[in-house]
Amino acid sequence: MNKAHILRSAALSSVGVGLLLLSSVGHAQPSEPKSGLTEQDRAAIRSVIEKYRTSWLRGDVEGVMSTFTEDSVLLPAQGAPPVVGADAIRKYWWPASGPATTITKLNITYEEIDGECEIAYARGQDEVGWTIEENGAKKRHSNFATYLNVMKKLPDGSWRISQHMWDDDPSKRQ
Repeated sequence: MNKAHILRSAALSSVGVGLLLLSSVGHAQPSEPKSGLTEQDRAAIRSVIEKYRTSWLRGDVEGVMSTFTEDSVLLPAQGAPPVVGADAIRKYWWPASGPATTITKLNITYEEIDGECEIAYARGQDEVGWTIEENGAKKRHSNFATYLNVMKKLPDGSWRISQHMWDDDPSKRQ
């Protein structure tokens, strides 16, 4: 065999192997499905969000905070800076020098809850109403928003909010 014949055979073999590999791509066996959330996980996540909702309506600061991880992050509306950690969240939502604020309405919908084993997300819409009391006068406000919660499964099997993001349309604020 001469050198040209050997090179041509090697080139054709490489092309043949490449074509064989390419042709098998579309015929690959499906991989095992991932172990998505169980219905029990979904129910637990809905329960955490319901506790978050009802705690706000009762004015229960500790109840609201118990739905978050210690290292949780808020990503507020309109590009406000992130609020990192439970202590910072407490100061953000309940500032010591802030006016008396009462949540009077909080409706939360679930458009999707999904995830894998120890991390999940819940997204939907919410409608919130609140009053602020300053100088003896109460002023009512309301807002509609979309939200996204990233949920984390703790070692004890319970779920908590790890990241909470919301955004709204400022033109719809009242």
